[in-house]
Amino acid sequence: MERLRKIPVTRIEGHGLITIKLDEDGKVKEAKFHVTEVRGFEYFCRGRTVWEMPGLTARICGICPVSHLLCSAKAGDAILAAKVPEAAHKLRRLMNLGQIIQSHALSFFHLSGADLFLGWDEDPAVRNVFGLMERYPELARDGIKLRAFGQRVIELLGGRRIHPAWAVPGGVEYPLDEERRDEISEGLPEAKRIIERTLSLFEENLPRWREEIETFGNFPSLFMSLVAEDGTWEHYAGAIRFVDAEGEVIADGLSPARYLDYIAEAVEPWSFLKFPYYKEHGYPEGVYRVGPLARLNTCERMGTPLADEALKRFRTSAGGKVVTSSFLYHYARLIEILGCIERIERMMDDPDLLSPRVRADAGINELEGVGVHEAPRGTLFHHYRVDEDGVIQWVNFIISTGHNNMAMNRTVQQIAAHYLQGGDLSEGLINRLEGGIRAYDPCLSCSVHATGRMPLVVKLIGPDGKIIRERSLQ
Repeated sequence: MERLRKIPVTRIEGHGLITIKLDEDGKVKEAKFHVTEVRGFEYFCRGRTVWEMPGLTARICGICPVSHLLCSAKAGDAILAAKVPEAAHKLRRLMNLGQIIQSHALSFFHLSGADLFLGWDEDPAVRNVFGLMERYPELARDGIKLRAFGQRVIELLGGRRIHPAWAVPGGVEYPLDEERRDEISEGLPEAKRIIERTLSLFEENLPRWREEIETFGNFPSLFMSLVAEDGTWEHYAGAIRFVDAEGEVIADGLSPARYLDYIAEAVEPWSFLKFPYYKEHGYPEGVYRVGPLARLNTCERMGTPLADEALKRFRTSAGGKVVTSSFLYHYARLIEILGCIERIERMMDDPDLLSPRVRADAGINELEGVGVHEAPRGTLFHHYRVDEDGVIQWVNFIISTGHNNMAMNRTVQQIAAHYLQGGDLSEGLINRLEGGIRAYDPCLSCSVHATGRMPLVVKLIGPDGKIIRERSLQ
């Protein structure tokens, strides 16, 4: 008789559930990551105008509103079919760099830092951001300061840190001025010192995480991201590239606007989160990963000096060009923060940032448009179809977390099989399962538009289907 364990996942954006089925011998037969609620943004966007979409879709999430804002504006650019001023593209890039910094800092320091530096088996009353502040006060302060810098970049550009209504079809609402640019510049030295210090700390601790590196989503898969024309790390434009677990490029120069030619989405009855896959390989063999780990695997270089050196160390740590352990998403995030700071430094002397020409004025010239860029969690697609008046008729989103759905399920399967001993639902096991999901930094409100609140309760269910034991998580 099969037995079932249900484990809610905490310290992520949104609500999810892991179930583990055991066989008669108490060994893991199957583990799944469920997302069980839905909001339906793709439906209630219909009937709104393309000009409303950036501000509307930014409300999908309070953690990554900038990602939707920018991607939606790019879809609108395609529908206007107008030449967006170069200054607007650069300002959008600057905002996205700030978004990557703040989001990665939140994930690393506040959501995963306690596990990494306090330990997986620590008392949950201590294993949290407050416990981290008590034991590692400098590290906790660094996380707050680094995230605040990224948020300030967003605020200085868009007027507020959360849900800025600034990027629009055709460009941005208003330009940057010298005073706000100089404030960004003034924050760069401290942000750079923080990320270099944190990166060194993480690299020093790599030996203590050998087991996690081996078992937290360490499997061959494809990796997908945007890359620049010369193969450099990219976050705003470029073309789609897929590489395999050996580092071979299996598809390159793919048009983001033609994503339906190479990506399909499967549906399973036990989750509202779809399962995207690489069409040529089929489902489920076409599993791929996106996000920081994928971007570092698909690119040939970061394109900035310090981040390029860090990328070399990153690849050396895994013994090759491609890093297949999802635990090292954490490492990849730190390298990306460093690269983002270096890119912002480089941009500060660009006169285009202060140009007043930041928006193209145009009407509806195309009835369909696709916007794509790299959100902190991975490649983000917004696809709109409109009528002659620009009113939305149809919408499709493929969110970063959705791309990683199959990989997250394989990760919980691998962790459960390795750590579950004698059917014991231990605190350490639960936290490692959750940690495997947190490595991807999923944003479930974006991916499936979850609503409501799932009770944070673990249930142990016996062979007869009755609840044997139940306890709340902290």
